Amino acid sequence: MQWQGESVRKVTGGRRRPAAMKRRAEIGRAPADTHIGEERARVIRTFGGNEKVRALRANVANVTNPKTGDTKKAKIETVEKNTANPNYVRRNLLTKGAVIKTELGSARITSRPGQDGVINALLLE
Repeated sequence: MQWQGESVRKVTGGRRRPAAMKRRAEIGRAPADTHIGEERARVIRTFGGNEKVRALRANVANVTNPKTGDTKKAKIETVEKNTANPNYVRRNLLTKGAVIKTELGSARITSRPGQDGVINALLLE
C-alpha cells in the first residue's frame, strides 16, 4: 500500500506543515501484477462509486497494425522486454510499455491492464 497524498516536502526542498492528517481515501491499493494465463479479472469500486476492472491474468491481446489500421486478437506467448523493470520480463508481468511476443509478431502494450482490464497493443516492425 502506498500513501498518495501531498508530500511533506516542497519542490524547493523546504518543509510543508500539513494542516490535516493522512486520510484513508489517500491510500493506494496493491498493484495488479497482471500475468500471462487464463483470463481472470476483478472489479474494484473506486472513488466516487466508479468501477475499475483489474486484469489479474490475460492470454489474449488486441493487436493493431499501424500501417493497415486493422486490429486482430492474438494469443500472448511471452514478455520480451519491459523498460519499467527488467525483473518483470522474468515474471512475465504485463504492464503498459512492455513488448510482448504474439502470434502476429512483437507488439508494445498501449493500455494499462491493471486499470482497464484489457490488453491493447501496437504491432512493431
